[in-house]
Amino acid sequence: MTMRIISGSARGRRLRNFTGQNVRPTSDRVREALFSMLASRLGSFQGLNVLDLFAGSGALGIEALSRGAGHACFVDQDRRSLQLIRDNLALCHFQEQATIVSRSVASSFPSLLPLAPFDLVFLDPPYKFELGEKTLKILTQSEMMAEGSWLCAETDVGETMPESSDGFQRLHDKVYGRTRITLYCNSMEKPA
Repeated sequence: MTMRIISGSARGRRLRNFTGQNVRPTSDRVREALFSMLASRLGSFQGLNVLDLFAGSGALGIEALSRGAGHACFVDQDRRSLQLIRDNLALCHFQEQATIVSRSVASSFPSLLPLAPFDLVFLDPPYKFELGEKTLKILTQSEMMAEGSWLCAETDVGETMPESSDGFQRLHDKVYGRTRITLYCNSMEKPA
């Protein structure tokens, strides 16, 4: 599958990708819909601190950088994914605005604290393990999220995400083929 940056300073740039049975890159169509939803709610990506979990090719975080995000942190444990993220950051000239964490998402949280707080988080776990709700809960209970931050979960259509999680409210839920996009915002105070 060919992927490209949809908007911003790297618009039209083709990203490198690999294929395999465990690889499921976010299609341009779904990414375009996701960023359109975010743009209508955020207004601007300028200066945002972004976290891309289960980053794969890095396409989501790189799209945010192209649209003006100040920094993006990419987390993945697959060696091929990590090299692909490096290559795609270089293709788009975003190396200086990025941090790559080579760890499993579950073990990465302590090392992410110095990079926090995050304004926007992309959560795109492998579909077959139903990690969406589990990772959402860990994130929303952590101290890594900025006030008013957004969390975008991309899960299998069959994986239902909760309406809320520790002050994060589900504001949007839409299905695109086999993909479910769920948006959360922590505009409410966390429960005591």
